Amino acid sequence: MLITSLDNDRIKKYIKLKDRKYRKKTKQFLVEGMHLVLEAYKKGVIEELILEKDTVLPLNLPTIYITNEIINKISTMESPSNIMALCNMPKNNQLSGERILLLDGIQDPGNLGTMIRSAVAFDVDTIVLSPDTVDLYNDKVIRATQGMMFHINIITSEIKPIIEQIKSLEIPIYGTKVDYGKDARLLKDKDKKKYALIMGNEGSGVKEEILDLCDEYLYIATNESVESLNVGVATSIILYELNR
Repeated sequence: MLITSLDNDRIKKYIKLKDRKYRKKTKQFLVEGMHLVLEAYKKGVIEELILEKDTVLPLNLPTIYITNEIINKISTMESPSNIMALCNMPKNNQLSGERILLLDGIQDPGNLGTMIRSAVAFDVDTIVLSPDTVDLYNDKVIRATQGMMFHINIITSEIKPIIEQIKSLEIPIYGTKVDYGKDARLLKDKDKKKYALIMGNEGSGVKEEILDLCDEYLYIATNESVESLNVGVATSIILYELNR
């Protein structure tokens, strides 16, 4: 099917998917570019392939062809790709595994993308996003994950009920705190086999009422001239230490 009009209902839907509320309502989102489309294809979440006219991508999927003008209207990128896909959001999965990353109020899409990539790299089983964390299906988040969002269990939930569930599984909960914390490099192997790590908002960190529920606090030893690390970087370092 070739669509040439911006007034087409399908095209209007693609454009509206830039809005978080509409994505949440329809449980759908767009991905752009060959790499992300192929990662979404491996996950089996693509509803339909969207290609610029005369583009060839031999995937066994329903395919919509559109003009360059429409590509530019749909895309959120400065240099739009001629390959896109309409995807269905996976169902909000349940907590699983014994290596869990909880994110409390992360706001920057680049940080969330970095954390997801690091979680996959260092064998985290589940990521839990608080409801006030930036939308997982924000186009900047999707690009920042480099497709790794399709390779890990990610759920959205209030943090406190999840902590109660984790405690019932006898999984130790680590927060991040310089005062009274333990150098992450000094954790013993037995303390790394299973864990839940909580990381917080870029400006205010983890909420106090959530920190109070942690079993232990960790910190990253740095040069004295460095006051703090970017939360995405800090998460990556701690996950690396937990995976050693």
